[in-house]
Amino acid sequence: MRPILATISQSALQHNLSIVKKHAPHSKIMAVVKANGYGHGLINVAHGLCTADGFAVLGLNEAIDLREAGFEQAILLLEGVFNVTELSIAASFGVDIVVHSAPQIDMLEKASLSKPINIHLKMNTGMNRLGFTPSEFLPAFNRLKTCKNVHAITLMTHFATADEALGIAAPLQVFQKVTAGLSQPVSLANSAAILRYPQAHADWVRPGIMLYGASPVAGMPVAEFNLKPVMQFTSEIISVQTIQAGESVGYGHRFTASKTTLVGVVACGYADGYPRHAGQFLLAENQRGAPIAVAGKITQTIGRVSMDMLFCDLTDIPEANIGAPVELWGSHVPVDAVAEASGTVGYELLCAVSARVPMQAIG
Repeated sequence: MRPILATISQSALQHNLSIVKKHAPHSKIMAVVKANGYGHGLINVAHGLCTADGFAVLGLNEAIDLREAGFEQAILLLEGVFNVTELSIAASFGVDIVVHSAPQIDMLEKASLSKPINIHLKMNTGMNRLGFTPSEFLPAFNRLKTCKNVHAITLMTHFATADEALGIAAPLQVFQKVTAGLSQPVSLANSAAILRYPQAHADWVRPGIMLYGASPVAGMPVAEFNLKPVMQFTSEIISVQTIQAGESVGYGHRFTASKTTLVGVVACGYADGYPRHAGQFLLAENQRGAPIAVAGKITQTIGRVSMDMLFCDLTDIPEANIGAPVELWGSHVPVDAVAEASGTVGYELLCAVSARVPMQAIG
């Protein structure tokens, strides 16, 4: 069996959840576990976050999996339902839904449900992705308020720039102006807003990436927020090559040695979820790569990532040989550092770990 492995720490999940509670002690927590728990395994993550007040997912299948695994918290479908059959199933499993469009309200008004369903009514305050515009919001609210299939309504929006200098002042003002006088619970803050804007904490917060130990704010390392990485993505050296000045490695000869170089070959490639373009966004004539740890020491990838393997520089780690442990990201190498070197964000890397990578959960 290949030595590659993704190890998921439930204690790290619990720690990161405690950071959410520390920042928003008076808010309920809707833990976002979509995309298979951001690539960490839905049920693994749910067990680690079992003290959260609710779980937010994308698909009805994820919600059912949580219910069938015994989780009784509120479960929210972030895009709502797509047809009346899904609406009926959601109601039967006690799953809450986001309502962001008029056809979804039409569906609710016409459906025959086993019991009323809880609604999160979404306002578009500038993301321009999902939600009712400010002028459409109150008419939508009034329709839902009189709908026999609606039990409780929560008011929500999603901030587009909570992680950037622009912040949330403008969309928050829009939301508060439109909802002034309404007494329904409010859900506003994503991870960045939880950490940066306490005025947005409201009745519910919706942490996502911070729960997994990656930074929600570009340029700010997770250590500044006291978050712990949940995934340790590891493998081993499976071959060692010595190349001379002028020799190259890998497809396209993207790395050419300027001196005698000890090269390690790692059992991990882009088919495992490691970014093929790792290091190409930090390169000076393609001679630098993404950070990687071998035998506990930081080095860098070199050359182009292959489907099943990648190269790293072992010149300063001569004791590393076949079988030496490698951390792709985790406690030694922050996933955000690999993401930065790859021109992307930690979210994408975590979600992209492929199904062929074995995964184990630890306490």
